[in-house]
Amino acid sequence: MSRVPQRPRTAYARFVAIPTRWMDNDVYGHVNNVVYYSFFDTAVNRTLIEAGALDIHAGAVIGLVIETQCTYFAPLSFPQTVEAGLRVAHIGRSSVRYEVGLFAQGQEEPAAQGHFVHVYVDRATRRPTELPAVLLHALQELQIP
Repeated sequence: MSRVPQRPRTAYARFVAIPTRWMDNDVYGHVNNVVYYSFFDTAVNRTLIEAGALDIHAGAVIGLVIETQCTYFAPLSFPQTVEAGLRVAHIGRSSVRYEVGLFAQGQEEPAAQGHFVHVYVDRATRRPTELPAVLLHALQELQIP
């Protein structure tokens, strides 16, 4: 199996600082692998909420996760702060592929990286819907050529 090449900090459009918590560590003394997916979710949704592109309480459109993937390179552990690099790799009619790199604070190489795919649906019907203009604009800001 060939190793996935690590993407440097310059490969990401925006960074979100996420403090680790005591409960994130597992019995082996590092952040448990499932927590990395929570970091992905936090980075994506915080970015969209701060951009005014996602109203998690009353918005007509919500994003449902349909796919995630993560490759691990180095351990993270409490009390480190994780810097989650975020970029948008693909924008479809109703879906978006985010790519996320998780970096220990100040480090140039990621501890992990992966992707996260949302399909945007109507809140009431749960049927796929076109990306609203405000969301589309926020996503385009996260693309790197």
